[in-house]
Order: sequence, then structure tokens, then C-alpha cells
Amino acid sequence: MGQHITQVDAFTDTPFGGNPAAVCLLAEPADARWMQQVAREMNLAETAFLHKQEDGFHLRWFTPAVEVDIYPPLTLSSTHVLWEEGHLRPGEHARFSTRSGRLSATRQGAWIELDFPATPATPTDAPAELAQALGVEFAYVGKNQFDYLVEVDSEERLRALKPDMNLLERVPVRGVIVTSQSASPEYDFVSRFFAPRAGINEDPATGSSHCTLAPFWVQRLGKSEMAAYQASPRGGVLRVRMNGERVCIGGQAITVLRGELLA
Repeated sequence: MGQHITQVDAFTDTPFGGNPAAVCLLAEPADARWMQQVAREMNLAETAFLHKQEDGFHLRWFTPAVEVDIYPPLTLSSTHVLWEEGHLRPGEHARFSTRSGRLSATRQGAWIELDFPATPATPTDAPAELAQALGVEFAYVGKNQFDYLVEVDSEERLRALKPDMNLLERVPVRGVIVTSQSASPEYDFVSRFFAPRAGINEDPATGSSHCTLAPFWVQRLGKSEMAAYQASPRGGVLRVRMNGERVCIGGQAITVLRGELLA
């Protein structure tokens, strides 16, 4: 019998929206080279691998190109699969050990809330490649240990962005977050996330970027709880709230495919 694998759309309640990711629940730890090959074969933004431990589950995330330290959509997808397939009781918290430390998730009706450390950006100068690649005027530029954060002056300008991915790939960070205040009263802010260096030109819905966006927009808007929309072609809906130095990220997920790995 092959290895069971599930494809889940995260940060959406509609099939074929949000962030598509694969979740592979293992009976025991697997070789990193094999996991990378599976992620490349799945060719989704991310593939998660997890196995049971005494105090929860060990969780690793892979893009088609590299293993990454943190990836909330896959944590959301993994939690969804654990509850949907009966590996966790309905009211039981999900607990994960990862390369970014201990993470947890709780169920709140149709929503799953994830708890992550905040990764605020600090103001910085934009490198020439970043400005050339995006081709817009910046209202703000910041940077943390993972990404650049760029604010533009309107949602219209954000949605119209067509970055030069060849130039953007030269910027020595995991990715670039671009954000603006929302033009719609339904959301507080909108964003897009580009990560060609990680093998993802544009990520559909990115939880980790909201660990940076939440503290940024708390300062801008003076609100501790906010609704966010990721304006990728597939779209993504998130709820964020600050909890001290951590960010709670809420989202929904839906299973779209189940199958077996035969290799």
C-alpha cells in the first residue's frame, strides 16, 4: 500500500481558491531527500509532512525547491486533515514541533486559528533591484529576517502590479510582501506575496506574511483584530489578531483531493 496524501485549499471555504497544498501523514520520520522529491512531484506551493509524537505532531514544510522554516497555510491544512480524518478529537488542540519552534491550532466553528510568533519589519532602504522589479512608488519599505515589506498607496495600485520576477529573484530574501489599506469595508488591508527565490512567483494565500502584516497594520490602524484579503488570482481570506508578541491567524480550509503515493 502506498503513502496516503491529501490536497487541501487553505484560507478559503470554496474549492479551487486560497492556497492549494498537499498534506502527507507519515507513520514515522522520512528522509528529507524523499520529502523534497515528493514536494517537487506534487508541484504545489507547499507540501507538509507530519508524524505523531508523544506531545503532538512533528511537522516539516517543503516547496518544490527548498525546505522552509515556517508556512501557516500548511499548518492550517495539516490541522484540517487531522480533525477531518479523526486523528484529533473535535475539541482537541493541535500541537506541532517545527523548525520554528512549538506551534498550536484551535478549532472555532468552521474556522481554525493558528498561533505564531510575530515577525515585525523595521524600516529600511529599498535595494535597487526591488524598486526596479516592482516598478511602483513605495509609501514604506521594511525588512525582517525573512522578507521585505512594501506599502503602496492604494489597493488599485497593488492589484495592478506585474513584477519582473527575474529581477525580484535577485533580491536576497525569502520573499516580498506588498500591502495597502483595503478599498472595501469588508477588509482592513490587502496584500500580495512574491517569492521567486523559493520557487513561488506569487503565493496564493500566505499566513507567514501576516505575521509581519499584523503588527504593521496594528500600528497604522490602531486595531488589534483585523480582516485581511490576499489579492492573488486565487484569493485568500484571513483573520488576524495580536496577542502580545504573537499573531493569531484564522482561516478556513477545504479538502479537494485524496490519493496515494506509490513511490
